[in-house]
Amino acid sequence: MSAKDRFASRVRRHIRVRKKVFGTPERPRLSVFRSLMGIYAQIIDDINGHTLVSASTIDHELRAKVQGLKKSEQARLIGLAIAERAKSKGITTVVFDRGGFRYIGRVKALADGAREGGLQF
Repeated sequence: MSAKDRFASRVRRHIRVRKKVFGTPERPRLSVFRSLMGIYAQIIDDINGHTLVSASTIDHELRAKVQGLKKSEQARLIGLAIAERAKSKGITTVVFDRGGFRYIGRVKALADGAREGGLQF
Protein backbone atom coordinates (compact mmCIF):
# COMPACT_ATOMS: atom_id res chain seq x y z
CA MET A 1 0.00 0.00 0.00
CA SER A 2 1.52 3.31 -1.05
CA ALA A 3 1.58 6.49 1.01
CA LYS A 4 -0.97 8.03 -1.37
CA ASP A 5 -3.38 5.12 -0.72
CA ARG A 6 -2.92 5.39 3.06
CA PHE A 7 -3.57 9.13 2.96
CA ALA A 8 -6.68 8.67 0.80
CA SER A 9 -7.98 5.98 3.16
CA ARG A 10 -7.49 8.25 6.18
CA VAL A 11 -9.30 11.10 4.44
CA ARG A 12 -12.21 8.76 3.61
CA ARG A 13 -12.37 7.60 7.24
CA HIS A 14 -12.26 11.21 8.44
CA ILE A 15 -15.13 12.20 6.14
CA ARG A 16 -17.14 9.24 7.43
CA VAL A 17 -16.49 10.26 11.05
CA ARG A 18 -17.24 13.93 10.38
CA LYS A 19 -20.74 13.07 9.11
CA LYS A 20 -21.65 12.32 12.74
CA VAL A 21 -19.22 14.49 14.74
CA PHE A 22 -20.11 18.19 14.80
CA GLY A 23 -18.97 20.93 17.18
CA THR A 24 -21.36 23.52 18.60
CA PRO A 25 -20.54 26.56 20.78
CA GLU A 26 -21.86 24.64 23.83
CA ARG A 27 -19.96 21.44 22.95
CA PRO A 28 -17.12 22.13 20.50
CA ARG A 29 -15.12 19.51 18.58
CA LEU A 30 -11.66 18.39 19.75
CA SER A 31 -9.87 17.64 16.48
CA VAL A 32 -6.60 15.68 16.42
CA PHE A 33 -4.00 15.54 13.65
CA ARG A 34 -0.99 13.27 13.89
CA SER A 35 2.07 13.66 11.68
CA LEU A 36 5.32 11.71 11.75
CA MET A 37 7.05 14.37 13.83
CA GLY A 38 4.31 15.95 15.93
CA ILE A 39 0.73 15.92 17.13
CA TYR A 40 -1.73 18.79 16.91
CA ALA A 41 -5.04 19.39 18.70
CA GLN A 42 -7.67 22.07 18.16
CA ILE A 43 -11.00 22.79 19.79
CA ILE A 44 -13.31 24.04 17.04
CA ASP A 45 -16.77 25.63 16.95
CA ASP A 46 -18.11 24.30 13.62
CA ILE A 47 -21.16 26.58 13.52
CA ASN A 48 -19.06 29.76 13.47
CA GLY A 49 -16.04 28.07 11.89
CA HIS A 50 -13.62 29.27 14.58
CA THR A 51 -10.76 27.55 16.35
CA LEU A 52 -11.26 28.35 20.02
CA VAL A 53 -8.14 26.70 21.49
CA SER A 54 -5.13 24.89 20.05
CA ALA A 55 -2.00 23.10 21.26
CA SER A 56 0.72 21.18 19.47
CA THR A 57 4.25 19.86 19.81
CA ILE A 58 5.52 22.85 17.78
CA ASP A 59 3.84 25.36 20.12
CA HIS A 60 6.44 27.81 21.48
CA GLU A 61 5.32 27.34 25.10
CA LEU A 62 5.27 23.53 24.89
CA ARG A 63 8.28 22.85 22.65
CA ALA A 64 10.77 22.81 25.53
CA LYS A 65 8.55 20.55 27.68
CA VAL A 66 8.09 17.87 25.01
CA GLN A 67 11.70 17.75 23.86
CA GLY A 68 13.34 14.41 24.66
CA LEU A 69 10.08 12.62 25.50
CA LYS A 70 8.59 9.66 23.67
CA LYS A 71 5.88 10.54 21.14
CA SER A 72 3.06 9.07 23.25
CA GLU A 73 4.26 11.05 26.29
CA GLN A 74 4.35 14.18 24.12
CA ALA A 75 0.76 13.49 23.04
CA ARG A 76 -0.35 13.15 26.69
CA LEU A 77 1.24 16.52 27.52
CA ILE A 78 -0.53 18.13 24.54
CA GLY A 79 -3.81 16.67 25.84
CA LEU A 80 -3.18 18.16 29.28
CA ALA A 81 -2.27 21.53 27.73
CA ILE A 82 -5.38 21.68 25.53
CA ALA A 83 -7.57 20.78 28.53
CA GLU A 84 -5.97 23.53 30.62
CA ARG A 85 -6.40 26.13 27.85
CA ALA A 86 -10.00 25.02 27.24
CA LYS A 87 -10.90 25.31 30.92
CA SER A 88 -9.47 28.85 30.98
CA LYS A 89 -11.92 29.71 28.14
CA GLY A 90 -14.82 28.06 29.99
CA ILE A 91 -15.00 24.89 27.87
CA THR A 92 -15.64 21.71 29.88
CA THR A 93 -17.27 19.26 27.45
CA VAL A 94 -16.18 18.48 23.89
CA VAL A 95 -16.88 15.92 21.19
CA PHE A 96 -13.77 13.96 20.15
CA ASP A 97 -12.74 13.85 16.47
CA ARG A 98 -9.91 11.36 15.93
CA GLY A 99 -9.32 12.68 12.40
CA GLY A 100 -9.52 9.30 10.66
CA PHE A 101 -6.68 7.92 12.78
CA ARG A 102 -7.10 4.71 14.80
CA TYR A 103 -7.82 5.25 18.49
CA ILE A 104 -4.54 3.74 19.69
CA GLY A 105 -1.09 5.04 20.57
CA ARG A 106 -0.63 8.80 20.34
CA VAL A 107 -4.29 9.59 19.59
CA LYS A 108 -5.40 7.63 22.67
CA ALA A 109 -2.64 9.21 24.79
CA LEU A 110 -3.81 12.69 23.78
CA ALA A 111 -7.43 11.80 24.63
CA ASP A 112 -6.38 10.36 28.01
CA GLY A 113 -4.34 13.49 28.76
CA ALA A 114 -7.29 15.73 27.89
CA ARG A 115 -9.59 13.70 30.16
CA GLU A 116 -6.96 13.81 32.90
CA GLY A 117 -6.85 17.60 32.49
CA GLY A 118 -10.61 17.86 33.08
CA LEU A 119 -12.27 17.74 29.65
CA GLN A 120 -15.32 15.52 29.36
CA PHE A 121 -16.10 13.50 26.21
